[in-house]
Amino acid sequence: MTFQRARSEEQRQARRRAILDTAAAMLEEMPVAELSLNELSRRVGLAKSNVLRYFESREAVLLELLDDFLGRWIAELERELAEGIEAHAPAEKRAAQLADILSRSLADRTVLCDLFGAQGGVLERNVSVEVVKRHKRASLAKLEAMTGLLCRHVPELGEGARLFCLTGLASAGALSSYVPPPPSVLAAYADEPALGVLHVELREALRTAFISMLLGVLPRG
Repeated sequence: MTFQRARSEEQRQARRRAILDTAAAMLEEMPVAELSLNELSRRVGLAKSNVLRYFESREAVLLELLDDFLGRWIAELERELAEGIEAHAPAEKRAAQLADILSRSLADRTVLCDLFGAQGGVLERNVSVEVVKRHKRASLAKLEAMTGLLCRHVPELGEGARLFCLTGLASAGALSSYVPPPPSVLAAYADEPALGVLHVELREALRTAFISMLLGVLPRG
C-alpha cells in the first residue's frame, strides 16, 4: 500500500496508527531484536524517511508499542484479578493466587515480555530526551494503575506493592529472553539430558519469581 502525504492531524494520527499496527503484527512473527526500520517501512508502504516523519527511530516505535501493550494488559489484568482472587481468603492465599494470575497472564503475552526485556538496554538508547520523558510519564501512570490494582486485592502489600510491580515486570522481561531456546540449546539438552535442568518454562519460572518476591514484601506474622 502506498500512502499519500498526510495533510491533517487526523491523517497524521491514522498514519502513526498504521505504523504501530504494522510493527505489532511483525512482532507476532519475530523477536524485537529482528524488527528493522527498513522492513517496517516496506510493510507499511512508506519510504524509511517518511516513517521517520512520524517516529524518530525504530526504538521510538517500539517504546510506544510497549506503552500500548502495557495499557491493554493492565485493563485485562483488572478483570483477571477480580475473577481469580478470593476477597476473604488469608493474605498468603491471595498472594499465591496473585502470583498464579500474573504468571499465566504474562506468559500468554510473550511480545509484551520481549519488549520489557529490551526496554532498558535497547529501546531507551536511540531516542531523544522528549521521547524518553513521554514514555516515562506513560510508564509511571501505568505503574500507579497496576500498583492500585494489586493493593485492592492484596492490601497487605502496602508500600511494597510498587516495588513488586517494578521488579516483577523486569523479571518477566529477563526470563522471557530464554524462551523459546534456540535450536542449538534444544539440541544440547537432547544430547545431554542432565543439562535440561537449565530449561526455562516461562509461566512456572514467573510464578516462582513472583512468589519469592511476594514473600519478601508481605508483612511477617
